[in-house]
Amino acid sequence: MRSIRILSLALAPVLAVAAPAFAQDGSDTASGKRFSVVGGIAHMKPDDPASGLKVDGGPAPTVSASWYANDNVAVELWGAVDKFDHRVRATGVGKVGTVEQQPIALSAQYHFGQADNTFRPFVGLGYYESNFSNENIDGLSGTGLHVGVDKAKGAIGTVGVDMNINSTWFARADARYLHARPETTIAGARTGQELQLDPWTVGIGLGARF
Repeated sequence: MRSIRILSLALAPVLAVAAPAFAQDGSDTASGKRFSVVGGIAHMKPDDPASGLKVDGGPAPTVSASWYANDNVAVELWGAVDKFDHRVRATGVGKVGTVEQQPIALSAQYHFGQADNTFRPFVGLGYYESNFSNENIDGLSGTGLHVGVDKAKGAIGTVGVDMNINSTWFARADARYLHARPETTIAGARTGQELQLDPWTVGIGLGARF
């Protein structure tokens, strides 16, 4: 049920924006359309940081909006509509806490082939930031003081493919790599210790162009 709710949240903005455009669009070509929106769901899986820690992955709804300079070059704003939930585990101990994060990214993309091709692979490179919140991992400090995770930011790389359904609608599958080395804090003070998370997201979605 939670997965259905997440997917509904992600697709609602797409349907609300795209339905009027689809109803009014008499064009039989995707070429020349300058805007698109995509709603979907992604699963994020961070790498396991050092010191015997493991960070589990989780799903979240996502949405993106793109502006196309031409049929091949686009600028995309992508982000999570809700937060990714992560369970933190330690070797030999089990669960030691939880943490949430919500990324947003701006990327330049290149879409291969003609706009009306059935399958259109694309690649992207950009910059992202991800806020961490609701950290509940205080036991890791050994002092009882609150352990926090600073904002992650850096490069994001994207590979994906769009499958055209018609000149307006398309389905999307993509994978994104986020270079994430956030610093930990104890009682608000920086520790100088970074968590090598470097997560991947794998997502699917439904998009519309207009």
